[in-house]
Amino acid sequence: MASQGLEALELSEEAQSIMELIDQGSNFLLSGGAGSGKTYSLVEVIRAVIHAKPIATIACITYTNAAVQEIESRVDHPNLHVSTIHEFLWHNIKHFQAELQDTIIELINDEDELRFKKDDAVDVDRSFFENLENGIQYKEFVRIKHGIISHDELIIVAHKMYAKYQKLCAITKDTYPYIFLDEYQDTDKKVVEILLLHLKKSEKNNVVGFFGDAMQSIYEGSVGNLDAYKESTHPQIQEVQKVQNRRNPLSIINLANLLRNDGLTQIASDDVLAPNMNPKGKVKDGSVLFLYSSDDDLSRVRNNLGWDFTDSKHTKELNLTHNLIANKAGFEGFMRIYDGDKILGYVKRLKAYIKNNSIVINTEGKTLEDVMSELQNGKSGSALSAVSPTNGMKEYISRYPANYQAALRYPYDEISSIYIDKDQLIDDKKNDTEDPGKVSSNRDDLIKHLFSIQHNIRLYQEKRFNEFIKHTDFNISSQEDKVRLKSIIEAFIQVGGKSVEQIIDEADTNNIVKIGDQLQFFKERKRYVYQQVAELPFSQFQKLYEYLEGFTPFSTQHKTKGAEFKNVFVILDDGRWNHYNFENLFTGQGNVSVLHRTQKIFYVCCTRTKESLAVFYHEPSTEVINKAKEWFGSENVINLD
Repeated sequence: MASQGLEALELSEEAQSIMELIDQGSNFLLSGGAGSGKTYSLVEVIRAVIHAKPIATIACITYTNAAVQEIESRVDHPNLHVSTIHEFLWHNIKHFQAELQDTIIELINDEDELRFKKDDAVDVDRSFFENLENGIQYKEFVRIKHGIISHDELIIVAHKMYAKYQKLCAITKDTYPYIFLDEYQDTDKKVVEILLLHLKKSEKNNVVGFFGDAMQSIYEGSVGNLDAYKESTHPQIQEVQKVQNRRNPLSIINLANLLRNDGLTQIASDDVLAPNMNPKGKVKDGSVLFLYSSDDDLSRVRNNLGWDFTDSKHTKELNLTHNLIANKAGFEGFMRIYDGDKILGYVKRLKAYIKNNSIVINTEGKTLEDVMSELQNGKSGSALSAVSPTNGMKEYISRYPANYQAALRYPYDEISSIYIDKDQLIDDKKNDTEDPGKVSSNRDDLIKHLFSIQHNIRLYQEKRFNEFIKHTDFNISSQEDKVRLKSIIEAFIQVGGKSVEQIIDEADTNNIVKIGDQLQFFKERKRYVYQQVAELPFSQFQKLYEYLEGFTPFSTQHKTKGAEFKNVFVILDDGRWNHYNFENLFTGQGNVSVLHRTQKIFYVCCTRTKESLAVFYHEPSTEVINKAKEWFGSENVINLD
């Protein structure tokens, strides 16, 4: 039995309950709120299974590479395989090349699967992949015709293969008698179906365990909870609750319990060594504040709090979106280009109109203005409106007429092929400077180039000269070279009003960062984007760099999930994002899914703090204030006017 000989491990109550379920061959769910130590329990169970079944192979799959590294650092055993969900699935299906090809062909021919959409109406067969040299591959990008799938396609393909091939299910269960999924709530529901539904096609035995918190499900498209599997007539998982909270002070625990709606009520840990305990072995009281005023002057609010907002490691200001942060942090021009350019939105509107209406139009050699005029010619009323800018687009065009005139002169085929989004700008945002970076990033080649320039400047400033020399082409062979380099770097630090393009050219001329093929290719293929960025002051990019590298106190509310800070300042502004509504959070009205989504993000924000929480609301209604008094306590609801 798995529980034999485990007494020496001194398992927690939750781990003991889980090991009993494992003995019974039952799948299980460990539910724990914020700060409960779910990863500790995961590691505890892994060690217990290794102790009881030393030759059994355990698969531990999780959401991020950072989580993989965290678990591997705590448990080192040859039979433990820790990986991301995508790595786990690909490892299991990659050797079934014939089945992979058949599955993808089936998906291409499925009209409902838009990610595998084909260009014509003719069904494809195995000959579609007859020239593949390396078979189906999994990479960061997708090229279906070349047999290359990426993250999103992999989930769909694996789901279909597990549903179809009993042999694959049997091999997976044989290989991994134990499969543990960390942060399950963030997982695509197709992954849960693979583990709880499709694997049952094989009669071989294995146990699947889930660790996480439904209340912290804040990403679109995730499974969210496992209620359908634990509340059925024949439940497929047994739930074990972990109610201790080791992170938060008592005031936060009480607030968080009021926000939860899933029947899990947390209590302060009884461990005197827990982070939320004071030197006397009692849980800290902490502080919660709900601040409001008739104006939105956040500097006044920060001054009122008296926190050290320059200490980005211990103090965080949480906003819902990057756009809300951009103006405060000083990189609003970059955010406008990458996330708010409605001229490109208009180009996309025209492109969709042509495609959706099956319009045959020769665009070769024509400008955007030529194509626009051809589409608008002879139309009036609603027909003309369909190929004209929307009101929001017109407003943007009136604010940036020079950009619009430039866009009209670009070749249509060039500007209509541009794809741009905010991930190409702000992907791999760190909470603080000690966060590990991603192995890869979605930043585009222009932002990567600018990042290299500023990073090299930072290396010099921090006197990391060996790294600096390694990352540049600057040759130091004399004292004069050192003096010249110092002068060059000082000019890059104090850039004044120099533009991005000026700094790119100067960095190239002075061998700080040479202009390579990638940037040159970007300039040629995305001239419309490059010219706008090139004209921005480089000082804005320096502000963006500080934000991306965690030198500022600013963070999005989603990005802080899993993190913790001494002081947390939450701005309740939904930024006109209709997926969230903070007014409805307090009134309990409005769209149910929006309400639940907002409730979860607020729960995550509040539970990041280890000592002090402050929430600011601009011009709250009487209903909001009354609910705030109920949640925070009347003495902690303060009008700053």
